[in-house]
Amino acid sequence: MTKLPSSVRDYSAVPSENGSPLSSFEFWPGWIFYTPIVIYWILLGLRYRDFSTPTAANPRIETGGLCGESKSGILDMAGTTASRWIAPYTTLFTSTDDTRRAEEAMAHKGLSLPVVVKPDIGCNGTGVKLARTSAELDAALAAFPRGIKLVIQRLIPYRHEAGLFYIRHPDSPHGTLSSLTYKDIPALSGNGRDTVLELLKQDPRTRLLLHIYTPRLQNRLHEVLPEGETIDLVFTGNHCKGAIFRNGAADITPALTARLDEIMQDIPDFHFGRVDVKFDSVDALRAGEKFEIIEINGVGSEATHIWDSRTSLREAYAAQFHHYGETFRIGAKKKKAGWKSSGLWHGVRLWRRQKRLLASYPMND
Repeated sequence: MTKLPSSVRDYSAVPSENGSPLSSFEFWPGWIFYTPIVIYWILLGLRYRDFSTPTAANPRIETGGLCGESKSGILDMAGTTASRWIAPYTTLFTSTDDTRRAEEAMAHKGLSLPVVVKPDIGCNGTGVKLARTSAELDAALAAFPRGIKLVIQRLIPYRHEAGLFYIRHPDSPHGTLSSLTYKDIPALSGNGRDTVLELLKQDPRTRLLLHIYTPRLQNRLHEVLPEGETIDLVFTGNHCKGAIFRNGAADITPALTARLDEIMQDIPDFHFGRVDVKFDSVDALRAGEKFEIIEINGVGSEATHIWDSRTSLREAYAAQFHHYGETFRIGAKKKKAGWKSSGLWHGVRLWRRQKRLLASYPMND
């Protein structure tokens, strides 16, 4: 059976609108789900006379964070206040003698194992690796092509993860939180009798997603898990990689909103995007305390509560249309203030480059 962290509210007993542990659209092919959103984007582009208007919403970031942006580049913009909330990190270009150079870069930033290794240009957790030992660090670095810029970040000690969606219009003194999503990492709990594969097939949700979980567990599928022993099915908190997303909107508080607003206003001209964090407890998160930022995503990010299995298709599209509408409104205001959008064809070139990079990365942990 899958088990969720005890201090995060467990919604697994609440079925979706169709009575299934998955929503009716949760794992549709991307081209099906996103076609109405693309049409909506085109209509907004015609209205604003610039299909790339949203890229001006965060004008100091490549394409506003729509695609091809540098993860470390965004974090590097953080001022003194924001930096205190970001998990320490360093960067490295893969070449030769990577492990030695990585350890030197880590020492310079006061980092030690365990660390998370991830591509600087990435999407949906692709290529994210956990390195607890020097041997694992060596293997993680060797798994990437040469000449790839990587981010090496301290493993945040908090187990629980959330996505906080932040919006601030340029003419508004304060920003708001439009979405909070808990990212639960499912785990198998052994009974001393069944193999990992049999346990996966017994759970009502994981048996529908074997194609997601089994590749990472290839070497353990026929192992009998001892009673009481658990294994996480995925490390990265990404829905398409197997994490379970839960709508946490009820836990958006004035204290949390004020804290995130304080942080994000210390990143120049950042107006729209999702902040991924790890946190100690729901109570602490509600109070705006005891969390650390993993990364900050721009206009290409989603309000990920739409992937809660209880969200209806109509609610999901309403959220998507609202958020993408906001990117056009904010981008238009920034353009009026003198900033420029990145341009459609420049964005297409970066998207194609990002797609090639993603295909070259190793499987994520």
